[in-house]
Amino acid sequence: MLDLGVSAPPFSLPDTVSGNSISLETFSDKKALLVIFLCQHCPFVKHVRDELAKIGKDYSDRGLGIVAISSNDVEKYPDDSPENLKAMAQECGFNFPVCYDETQAVAKAYTAACTPDFFLFDSDRKLAYAGQLDDSRPGNDKPVNGKDLRAAIDAVLEDRPIEIDRKPSVGCNIKWKPGNEPDYFKA
Repeated sequence: MLDLGVSAPPFSLPDTVSGNSISLETFSDKKALLVIFLCQHCPFVKHVRDELAKIGKDYSDRGLGIVAISSNDVEKYPDDSPENLKAMAQECGFNFPVCYDETQAVAKAYTAACTPDFFLFDSDRKLAYAGQLDDSRPGNDKPVNGKDLRAAIDAVLEDRPIEIDRKPSVGCNIKWKPGNEPDYFKA
């Protein structure tokens, strides 16, 4: 997991919906930036994607930029192809770009490990929070409300300390291309 205070790694990726190139500079007018690693086929992502759409809508006018990135190997996991990511984004009503990281370099730079995985950066693009959405998991009957991530977003947008315990995200491992697994994944 990236250390708090680390600068957001740069990236430039195609948005699967618009085809536009998305980068950190795309969000230069935003007070905070949420980077979400997700995919289309993961049951953990399917479990929370309505909440992700709600977060996008709830914070659209509050200065939060959001970008979702899928880095899965589409040869072995064709459900996560850019076309299927586009269909998911449209079906869920995401109001943020959903990008495809074909080389998996962005996932490695962010030390993303699973889907979903969340990285929240402040106005200086320093990591303020990395952790879970909430305590809900498929089948555990806890509400999908985004309470941990929302508390972190609110704190960053209001320039106050984040006062929640960081719990790592839980989900499906990123599907690395053969031989492309990062060192932190092998450990």
